[in-house]
Amino acid sequence: MIFETILRDHFARYPAIQVQDVYKLIHQAALGSEHAIADPKSAREWMERELAEMGPGPDEPVVDPISGDGEIVRVHLRPFIAGGGDSDALLDAFIRTANEFGGDKSMLESYWKIAMGMHFSHAEMDAFIEPLRAQDYPAVHHSEAYEREYRPAYRVVLRTLIDG
Repeated sequence: MIFETILRDHFARYPAIQVQDVYKLIHQAALGSEHAIADPKSAREWMERELAEMGPGPDEPVVDPISGDGEIVRVHLRPFIAGGGDSDALLDAFIRTANEFGGDKSMLESYWKIAMGMHFSHAEMDAFIEPLRAQDYPAVHHSEAYEREYRPAYRVVLRTLIDG
């Protein structure tokens, strides 16, 4: 899968996307989940709460490849559960991904270069990335506009952990 195609799909599917959301997508595509999960119990409680409170959302695929090689995916909770998906198996895949996939910061930079100028100006993207680069690329939350419009509910996992 070509990363430019992934970006174009997200720009079309989420017209209210902000630079912050593009960075979050790229961060997850290159580095996986935000950090290792030391407490599976908290991860389970977070997922149970999200499943109970997520409500309706946009039409999304169950499995949404986000890395150029298709190995890192977002599994959208609404269609996953509606299709009879096993939330325990997804949680296990999420925890394993967070703890086992280290990612690659040079890939984050490569993806960022691909995104430059596609939907946002070079100046806007440079202004956003520079402070994050200085902080060694921390994870960020979705923008308020993206949260309000799309109510994102997904888990970032290695495709091989959900495809068997």
